Amino acid sequence: MRIMVNQVAHEVPDNSTIDDVLVMIDAQPPFAVAINYEFVPKTRHAEEILHEGDEMEVIAPVTGG
Repeated sequence: MRIMVNQVAHEVPDNSTIDDVLVMIDAQPPFAVAINYEFVPKTRHAEEILHEGDEMEVIAPVTGG
């Protein structure tokens, strides 16, 4: 199935979870994840199944003033 990750199209297996995609893109903590513009707590990353057309954003914190 096709999903968008940080505005880039990716083909992922059906029934992929957020954790599966984070491994696939080699995401390095710290980060937050939003699916279709809705924040998903880290405690749900292993169980949250993605669907065709979902938009996933992996957001790193920004420091500075």
